[in-house]
Formats: sequence, structure tokens, C-alpha cells
Amino acid sequence: MSGAAEPGPVGVVLVSHSGPVARASAELAVALAGAGPDAPVAAAGGTPDGGLGTSSELIAAAAASVDRGAGVAVLVDLGSAVLTVKALLAEGGELPPDTRLVDAPFLEGAIAAVVTAAAGGDLVSVEAAAVEAYGYRKT
Repeated sequence: MSGAAEPGPVGVVLVSHSGPVARASAELAVALAGAGPDAPVAAAGGTPDGGLGTSSELIAAAAASVDRGAGVAVLVDLGSAVLTVKALLAEGGELPPDTRLVDAPFLEGAIAAVVTAAAGGDLVSVEAAAVEAYGYRKT
């Protein structure tokens, strides 16, 4: 039997101005989701030299590393991260097909996105789960 392979899970990219924050958020989301070490989750934090900021190169590389053919959800922490991802999406060709900037709280949204992706949810479901995290109450 021949044909195209079934796409893998939705990839998730976490973009923070801080490399350590992005990596720790990805690690926490994977651990809480029980997704395992091969989960398509990547951190794109800081600048290539380890400083604070955002890097289109790091974001594009992270998105490529988690692309399994089912789309990539990108969650960001602050304003210029949003602008950097929007610019990459507008330029085209830098990010995998079906990459979406998800308007969700960074940490809670990341956990919801990774849990949903690990459970086999499609890109629409992953985005919806992340967005729903805006409604999580703590009191």
C-alpha cells in the first residue's frame, strides 16, 4: 500500500524574550502532558547570543523542528514576540505550512496546547484549548 504518511501531532513552539523561560515552560508543559521526550514542542527564547529579545531565526528553526505535517501552534509571551511571529507569517516561506500564532496566555495556554496535541488533537483543537486558558480561574 502506498500513499502519504499520516501526519504526526501538532507542533507547539513557545516564544519568550528569555531563553530560560521558554525552555522551562516547554519542559513543564511536556511533563504535565505526559508527552514524553519526543513531543513536538520547542522553545524559541531570547536571541542567538543568549540575550533577552526575540529572534526570527530561532523561531523559524523551532517551528521546523516540531513540524510533523499537522500544523504548528506558536504561543508568545510579550509584544515584540507577537510582532516577530506576525512578520514571519506575513513574509511566508520561513515557517511551516499551517503555522498559527495563537492568542493565549503563555504558560497556561502552552500546557493546554501540549496536552491537546499529545492527545491527538488537530490544530483547531490545539488552538481552542490554548485560547480557553484565558478563562482559567485561580480563586
